[in-house]
Amino acid sequence: MHMLEDHEGEFVDALSRDLQKPRFETVYSELMPVKNEAIYAINNLKKWMEPEPVERNLTTSLDDCFVVREPLGVVLIVGAWNSPVQLCLVPLIGAIAAGNCVITNPSEICSHTAELLHRLLPSYLDNSREALLSVLVFPGSSADGRKVMQAAARTLTPVTLVLGGKNPCYVDRDCDMGIAARRIAWARFLNSGQSMAAPDYVLCHTEVRERLVQALSSCLLQFYGPEPRQSSSYGRLVNAEHFALVRDLLQSSGKVAVGGQVNEAERYIVRGPLPSTVCCCEAPTVLIDVLETDPAMQQEILGPILPVMTVDSADEALAFINQKPKPLCLYVYSSNSKVISQMMTCTSSGSFCSNDSTLQSMMVTLPFGGVGSSGMGSYHGRYSFETFSNKKSCVLRSTRIECITYLRYPPYEDRSLSLMTWASSMSRKGQGWCQIL
Repeated sequence: MHMLEDHEGEFVDALSRDLQKPRFETVYSELMPVKNEAIYAINNLKKWMEPEPVERNLTTSLDDCFVVREPLGVVLIVGAWNSPVQLCLVPLIGAIAAGNCVITNPSEICSHTAELLHRLLPSYLDNSREALLSVLVFPGSSADGRKVMQAAARTLTPVTLVLGGKNPCYVDRDCDMGIAARRIAWARFLNSGQSMAAPDYVLCHTEVRERLVQALSSCLLQFYGPEPRQSSSYGRLVNAEHFALVRDLLQSSGKVAVGGQVNEAERYIVRGPLPSTVCCCEAPTVLIDVLETDPAMQQEILGPILPVMTVDSADEALAFINQKPKPLCLYVYSSNSKVISQMMTCTSSGSFCSNDSTLQSMMVTLPFGGVGSSGMGSYHGRYSFETFSNKKSCVLRSTRIECITYLRYPPYEDRSLSLMTWASSMSRKGQGWCQIL
């Protein structure tokens, strides 16, 4: 926390050089979540560390039975380039809170941010201990996640994987279209679309598509002006290689309804004494007439493209979502509580949010993680502490009382078995031992 406060300006500059990330986005989406994570851990760590009593039966009624958390050992955190500070430091806080040693490996794609973390972290954390790896945290693609898991399996190293994918966003006919468009556009084009938690595509009713696209167009004009590349609020794609991937998705999918302009070698002069740098710019783009077989619907879009597909009903949207791999995030915009409840209970995803986007992924009190192809394990707040702790089962028993345990010793008798079975059984709630007898 002190590191971020002492060097906030340096983090803003580093992320500006790597992603041309606006200061607002850096503070709000990178630094603030890390500070909140640290404050929450400090406020609650004593409570998390307390032994957790467990329910007992008659044979253990005189014993102390509880669960204690102990460190797993050494945690390796592999950073991600699309959120190089938050996805590196948020799990680090939970791992340290649980008592572990931590190895951080910031993404070298964001070289300025990685260099800053490498330089600052040793000044604020003890870096004198070495040990074998005990657990690995990796955010990235499903394909890379499989490779990481295969490598970790060779040494039986547990992993926490937060993997990207296609995050669906269903827009119901019964919703405030202006608010929905504003919140979707902000989340989709934050950090120039390079976010694992952003809505990846929209499913909307056929009759509201035109209204939604018009509302999205108005929002983008309001957010970034008529020339987004000139807006100080709009970032850039991380490098030319990633730009080419996103450009190819754009050129081979659907029809452009909003945006679509690209500039691969636009040169910007960054503020201060820093040298000029080439930034890959692509305008915020909304696609329509997108087919399920189009490339933009076959892989995660880490860029400023939002495909809009149409459905005839909520049930059709539900069926479409459920035939795809389980997403990291699922979003629903509707004024109908029954539709929201149906989407939440009839789908499986790492997280769910109605009438907003990415909000749940920034809350320290909610776990952040995937399910199925979008990952395994989770972190944030108490969930980080649990992920990076070994839950040790403890029974503290005296040798003074042998009135029940002697029944388990040979030679075995049916009467002893009956008594031991009765004494070792759990009772239903509201049913005492006398009722069982």
